[in-house]
Amino acid sequence: MRTLLISDLHLSEERPAITELFLRFCAEEAPGAEALYSLGDLFEVWLGDDFVLPHYDAPCRALARLAAGGTPVYFMAGNRDFLLGPEGAARCGMTLLAEPAVMDLYGTPTVLLHGDTLCTDDVPYQEFRRMVRDPAWQRDFLARPPQERLAMARRVREISRTETAAKAEEIMDVNAGAVTAAFRAAGVRQMIHGHTHRPALHALEVDGEPARRLVLGDWYHRGSFLECDAAGCRLRDYG
Repeated sequence: MRTLLISDLHLSEERPAITELFLRFCAEEAPGAEALYSLGDLFEVWLGDDFVLPHYDAPCRALARLAAGGTPVYFMAGNRDFLLGPEGAARCGMTLLAEPAVMDLYGTPTVLLHGDTLCTDDVPYQEFRRMVRDPAWQRDFLARPPQERLAMARRVREISRTETAAKAEEIMDVNAGAVTAAFRAAGVRQMIHGHTHRPALHALEVDGEPARRLVLGDWYHRGSFLECDAAGCRLRDYG
């Protein structure tokens, strides 16, 4: 048996080839897996369960078929699709996971995160994250008409692109202290996350004990997933 983990697909109508690649992944690679975990930013933007953009219909149907076929699909929100709630999850056949989530991965206790909470050097982003994760802000946003939500999301996306281009690369990566704190809080020595788009397997030490941080890749130019079984975990390209 094997478990698959993905993140940062950023599915969008602007990149139909990646959507098609993901549909193939759901039909050909994922069936038969013990589970599929999506650790955030599966969708480029999610504007509320009551307003699902049309180009998300096919991926949602593919995930629902995968789950119906016996491969459970678990979803953890990212910084782009954090408004995906119970109705959206049910529509896509997914089970929502709170962040962080600790699981037993073939005998190895492992903490799962999207990864943006580890990037504490990016202070403006962390302030923005606190704002949009506030329940009051979310209630106000979801009360707005769908087209207004869409316009707001587009404005935020353009601002994000401009600010990201001006930031130093190291600021957008994880902070070592935040990583250590997350390990301690979870009480484990293996971590899997996405968000940084820097796939790698990092060996480190936490409180004198060996630890591993496994970073998932994005789906901007090709597919990427982490395959884990009793023998360990491996990063694999797809497509």
